[in-house]
Amino acid sequence: MKIVTIIGARPQFIKAAAFSRAVKGRHEEILVHTGQHFDANMSDVFFEELNIPKPEYNLGISGGTHGKMTGTMIGEIEEVLLKEKPDWVLVYGDTNSTMAGALAAVKLGIAVAHVEAGVRLGTLSNPEEVNRVVTDHISRLLFVPTVLEKENLEKENLGKETFVVGNIMYDSYLYCVNRAWDKKHAEILDFTNQPIKIPDRYYYLTCHRQENTYDDEPLKEIFMAMNQLDAQTIYPVHPRNQERACRLCSENQFKKIILTQPVGYMESIHLLNGCEKVVTDSGGLQCEAFYAGKQCVTVFGRVVWPQIMVGKRNQLCGPKASEILEKLSCTQEIDASYHPFGDGHTAEKIIEIMEEQS
Repeated sequence: MKIVTIIGARPQFIKAAAFSRAVKGRHEEILVHTGQHFDANMSDVFFEELNIPKPEYNLGISGGTHGKMTGTMIGEIEEVLLKEKPDWVLVYGDTNSTMAGALAAVKLGIAVAHVEAGVRLGTLSNPEEVNRVVTDHISRLLFVPTVLEKENLEKENLGKETFVVGNIMYDSYLYCVNRAWDKKHAEILDFTNQPIKIPDRYYYLTCHRQENTYDDEPLKEIFMAMNQLDAQTIYPVHPRNQERACRLCSENQFKKIILTQPVGYMESIHLLNGCEKVVTDSGGLQCEAFYAGKQCVTVFGRVVWPQIMVGKRNQLCGPKASEILEKLSCTQEIDASYHPFGDGHTAEKIIEIMEEQS
């Protein structure tokens, strides 16, 4: 088989890494990077530490409105597909790159395989939800993490195209957590590129969604909560949020919050495994916290992964300091027999099904 894989954003690099390792030597894979995440700390470092092959195409498309970005991507991806003539186009998740790759392929009569299909928030006001729904309905193969996503797709009459394979993010998590990491020499940097010492005890915060960072108030509330905890908080900051984060910490004397540049996936996994608890608005990190057995509070208005909302292992809350502190004070209950996301061999299962369906 000849497979063109479309990637463009940080979570897709992590998923693609597992698939690229598994498919190497079995089939030909052409990587196309749309450029949706272009910052070196948000892109290049992932290719280096996860051993992802260098993309054959880097389209350099970022910024602008959703429509403009998606339209430009469709045109550029179409040119690649006309040249490469693949058997399959593989897309991941729910970004503009995902939908653009699927649309470009299906209009050329090329089969689309969608990894992490079937996730539903239940509202088309969320741009990622639109991308997911469109991509699912034009894909030939839908690879879902658990039975729950399969049930979502069956309600949309897509059950015949759906295969439960586990979460490919778990493949990448296991790959990284089992690799050695030197805490003393980790390249965790502040905004002036100076190394930051990792405390012995700390909490781990990530916060990037627009609803939590568009204004001072929600981020200030999150900072207020973290600053009242019994240890410092490490917060790798998205580039577009650095000015606000620095100013709020300075103005309010939030001295327990350590602001850092974005970290690579390897650093993030090991920071996660060494922390006390997690506060995040990331769909990926809340799953990784579940894998690591770390209690998580998710500052978001909707459940992304119902499978991990058990035993107070992950709890939703709004951007309110009192609510965050209340949720963090709870004790999680871990059922060691509960493994909803598979066995860490999702990539191999996807390849086998693609071979059978070719």
